[in-house]
Amino acid sequence: MEWVNVALPKGRLGETVYQMFKQAGYACPSLEQENRKLVFENPKVGVRYFWVKPSDVAIYVERGAADVGVAGKDILLEYTPDVYELADLGVGKCCMCVAAQKGFRDDRGRTLRVATKFPRIARNYYGAITREIDIIKLNGSIELAPLLGLSDVIVDIVETGRTLSENGLEPKESIVKISARFIANKVSYKFKNDAIQCMAQRMAAQAKTEGEGRL
Repeated sequence: MEWVNVALPKGRLGETVYQMFKQAGYACPSLEQENRKLVFENPKVGVRYFWVKPSDVAIYVERGAADVGVAGKDILLEYTPDVYELADLGVGKCCMCVAAQKGFRDDRGRTLRVATKFPRIARNYYGAITREIDIIKLNGSIELAPLLGLSDVIVDIVETGRTLSENGLEPKESIVKISARFIANKVSYKFKNDAIQCMAQRMAAQAKTEGEGRL
């Protein structure tokens, strides 16, 4: 049997995405049970799932431990893994933005201090507008940086804007729209092309159906 190994992102996004796989014909009953298993299989449809940290999905797929997976566009832009991006699933929607304290005005006469978890995205954005910046790489509580004077602005994912607002910050510029993408390992795509193409098409159709249902 030819298995398709699927890396699912842990958390709310992964649970949403699994329901899409299920509706697309790739259900896995053992995954829906309460247990401590790490790998879940359904021989009837030839699919094998495993949960991984969202930022690690692309690594598993790029390295071939998974044939396909679901990763946010932010991860793909930041780490630029060597994978195929086959479909926009239309879930996990948010926006990569520049945010700062209310009333902040950029003084282009000095280097702009930018706190972010996404240094590549920030550098590419400011490089395109020829703005000199100083990147401050942080791993959490990005909103705190401008409040304590560590940075002038932040570059981060904004979903509802509530966290920004509650901390006296506001979006200043939109960099790129983010959503979950169906990705594939390049070697797997070659040798399991029929199975992966079929899965990608079904997932894209499911995304379209769910998108229409949200209208």
